[in-house]
Amino acid sequence: MSILASQGGPILVTGGKGQLATSLVNLGGPRIHCVGRPEFDFDRPETLAVTLDTIKPVAVVNAAAWTAVDLAETETDAAARANTTGPAELARLCAVRDIPFIHVSTDYVFSGDKGSPYVETDPVSPQTVYGRTKAEGETLALAANPKTLVFRTSWVYSAHGKNFVRTMLNAGAKNPALKVVGDQRGNPTSSDDLAQAILSVLAVLEKDGWKDSYAGIYHVCGTGETTWYGLAVAALKDAEAHGQKMPEVTAIRTEDWPTPAKRPADSRMDNSKLKTVFGVTMPLWEESVKKTVDEIFTQSQL
Repeated sequence: MSILASQGGPILVTGGKGQLATSLVNLGGPRIHCVGRPEFDFDRPETLAVTLDTIKPVAVVNAAAWTAVDLAETETDAAARANTTGPAELARLCAVRDIPFIHVSTDYVFSGDKGSPYVETDPVSPQTVYGRTKAEGETLALAANPKTLVFRTSWVYSAHGKNFVRTMLNAGAKNPALKVVGDQRGNPTSSDDLAQAILSVLAVLEKDGWKDSYAGIYHVCGTGETTWYGLAVAALKDAEAHGQKMPEVTAIRTEDWPTPAKRPADSRMDNSKLKTVFGVTMPLWEESVKKTVDEIFTQSQL
């Protein structure tokens, strides 16, 4: 059930059938209006104003992005349109209409070299085209609209769509042994938890009105930390409770699984600012993984 008031203007969510957009539609109630290609397309900037003027939203959540991290290394222009210039133009159009703009970003804006959880004031140092285009998108969106909130998240998974948890469950069902990277650290985040956090913040804005002190960057990720290996083991153990046989899972090093784009070794983020400003606490990642695995098996979504 949505935590937004049933009465009020529409909330525009970009991102089509992506994980976060789907969670916002499922949890947000009838006020959520989700758009995607072809009617809304950062590659066709003229569609942005048309969409805003058609729906007339009271707030916009930009969940659209180029998230193919490795492909971005070669498709740099397309990644930039989706992650940088497109969101900047959408933020500007929202500013002209005095609409608050929530822009979803990523832990990949950081290098992963800090050695402790990143806070919002830490300098960014992206190591990939994906991370660079997202970092530039943050800066331009904040500059274009004084009512911008940037929500950085990480390691997003859900019961729907393509994501690491579903991939591990599928692989575990078909293979007696798996190898998973065990030296990258971060915060797994359920797309439902991320959506609930966004809806909670929108409810605060609706109740109290916009305050200039709200503007800026927030980390919105699962509470607690692990590695990809730890996340895989947790999901597969939860699947075991549903009758799926537990495979042998071996932790490997990043260099044993080379990819075109360099992943941050330690992109953990501190999400306490979100609680301090908006009173929103993100759930423990272990609890949310279990909920997601239970949902997958209950709905036979594998």
